[in-house]
Order: sequence, then structure tokens, then C-alpha cells
Amino acid sequence: MKAVVQRVTRASVTVGGEQISAIGRGICVLLGISLEDTQKELEHMVRKILNLRVFEDESGKHWSKSVMDKQYEVLCISQFTLQCVLKGNKPDLHLAMPSEQAEGFYNGFLEQLRKAYRPELVKDGKFGAYMQVHIQNDGPVTIELESPAPGAATSDPKQARATKAKISKLDYIKLKSFCMVKETISKMKRPPTEWEKIFANDISDKGLISRLYTETIQLNVNKTNNPIKKWAETLN
Repeated sequence: MKAVVQRVTRASVTVGGEQISAIGRGICVLLGISLEDTQKELEHMVRKILNLRVFEDESGKHWSKSVMDKQYEVLCISQFTLQCVLKGNKPDLHLAMPSEQAEGFYNGFLEQLRKAYRPELVKDGKFGAYMQVHIQNDGPVTIELESPAPGAATSDPKQARATKAKISKLDYIKLKSFCMVKETISKMKRPPTEWEKIFANDISDKGLISRLYTETIQLNVNKTNNPIKKWAETLN
């Protein structure tokens, strides 16, 4: 789960030319729900948002008070594009939770937020609608939150081993070989042989490549030089 939290002097949501929600001073939260999110991530994100210290205290000291401390308002907007990954220049949204599942999950998030705070101070947009969101950012102050935090290790060793086991060693070696040959051929001064062309362009494992690409992101090894990432981005 990802959230972009902005400190605002005011914010509002318009749908079809009609304003459906508005707040004064407070925070505007854009929330992106992923396929892997559970109740645990939801509860963690609620705590982080409500306790995030982006406001001054009475003496003017910065970063001292949360939205709850100040009794300010919260405007939440569902923003599935926060879960996109880029394939070349094209946003790929396959990591976002499908809308039929995400709506219930998002409503659960709002319910938890209202339970933990004052329900009358928590506003939201319209899930799935085409919205115009007007945000007057104060500062500007914009904070990105993620649950679990990037690079955080799972607390369950069995779960960690099971996740890693999804990527078989043979599959990874095969895929990496594709990448190495393709990169080598691209740098050769001579024309490639027929065998090299066949090997480099063998994309019969598209499903495997897509699956491994997704899982390497989940395992936090989606580095710039990751051969799986490079190979996957060449596929349209």
C-alpha cells in the first residue's frame, strides 16, 4: 500500500461539475492499494497517516504535531496509479488491486481511519469516478508513505522462504541467459548468427518473464541493473 500525504490549507473533490467533498486545513491523502495488501498493511497505514507530524506546535516549532494533535481535517482519495510500474514509457498497473476488490478494501480503510479519529473530520472522494481534485498544498509539504516500508524484511521466516521459492533457480538462470545474449548481440559489430537471433528473440516464456518480473519487485530486488527488469521492459 502506498500513500502520498500533502499538508493543505484547503482541498476539494469535484465530480461531473459538482463539488462532493471539501476540507479546510489538514491533510489530503492519495491512496494506492496493491494486490498484496492485507488488513495488517491497512492498519499500519492508518496509524502512520494519523500520527505523521507535518504541522507546527504552538511555539512555531516545525514537524511537531499530527493532524490528530491539531484536530484538522483529512481528505482521502483512492489513487490506483500509485501502484504503477513503467514498462518503457508506458504505465503498467498490474500490481494494483482490481477495482471490484479494491473498493471494499478502500471502504475498510476509511472505516478504520474514522474509528481511530473523529469520523466527521474524515472526508473522501468517489471511488472509481473521474474526479477533479483541487489541492492547495501548504509549504509545499508532500510525504510518501509505504506499507510495508521498502526493503523491510518479512517477520515470518517461513513466508520469506516460500516467496523466494516461487522463483526457481533454473527459471532464473534461463531468463538471465536470455538477457545476457540479447545484450551481447546488441553490442556486436558483426551481424548475429541465425542461432543467436533465435535464442535472443525466443519470447515463448513471456508468462514466465512477466511472473518473475512481478515477483522480483515484491522481493525488493528491482534494481536498475536487474536483468529481469531489463528483459521484461523490452516486451510490449
